[in-house]
Amino acid sequence: MKRSINIFEFPLNLGLTKKEHETEPGVRKLPDWLRKFGFHSRINPTNVIRLEAPDYSLDFDKESKVRNAGQIVEYAKKQADCILHHYEKNSFNIILGGDCSILIGNTIALKNLGNFALFYLDGHTDFIPPELSETGGAAGMDLAIITGTGHHKLTDINGLKPYLAEENIYCCGNAETDDEEYVNQIINSGIHYFDLYQLRENGFRKTAEDFLTMVNSKDLDGFFIHFDVDILKDEIMPAVDSRMEDGISYDDLREMLEPLFGNPLCFGIEITILDPDYDENGIYTQPFVDNLIQIIKNKEE
Repeated sequence: MKRSINIFEFPLNLGLTKKEHETEPGVRKLPDWLRKFGFHSRINPTNVIRLEAPDYSLDFDKESKVRNAGQIVEYAKKQADCILHHYEKNSFNIILGGDCSILIGNTIALKNLGNFALFYLDGHTDFIPPELSETGGAAGMDLAIITGTGHHKLTDINGLKPYLAEENIYCCGNAETDDEEYVNQIINSGIHYFDLYQLRENGFRKTAEDFLTMVNSKDLDGFFIHFDVDILKDEIMPAVDSRMEDGISYDDLREMLEPLFGNPLCFGIEITILDPDYDENGIYTQPFVDNLIQIIKNKEE
């Protein structure tokens, strides 16, 4: 069955700490940038829904040890309400960031809709407590926050902690494997963890299929995909906040996303971290759009 497609635009950048030469992180421009390269017109969505984000700030919340915690919480609430208000049963939802902290509002919406799983594609785990964060940026701890690690201000919005259960999550693609303390946080959790090298060994399509087997065996209500573009090899996608040299190819991405997109339980995908300021001529964005469009279109065949 061909599903209608909705695009949600959440251009939040409060989860990132700007670099010295930046005025603010350029991920705020991602939805408009993808539109410039034909993403929206080629998708031809039924609806495009946008929630404007607050102005950039570096405020450090001493209570939670997270930058912009209060504004991120308020945006997450509005974001969840936006999804729940415009959500259509059986639709496929493409959610454009923004940074990875948009996962908070997205998973609050999912918690309201039922019991969901998460396929987390990222060049980092984003699974650390605030005490281990060098920047205090929520985008570097979003997976921890949504599963209940961190201050209750962020982890228990509307009394919904945890937004997703650890055991219903596959975290795939981390290339930051040389920091033992960093990696041990997720190894010691209930999350199904495959770093970049384990992902290759297990097989890209097989990992996605194993995830779907888990979703079906637990009779979950659905699942969602997080896609931070920094999981891609640096040679094909350097326009990100935290570059890693190694990563996956577009063929690898296709191997994982095709079976996930083709499953009727897939609520949709969020796309984060692509920063137009680091790809002024679009030489990395255009092939990104072309490849992603092809994978999305293939789900309808």
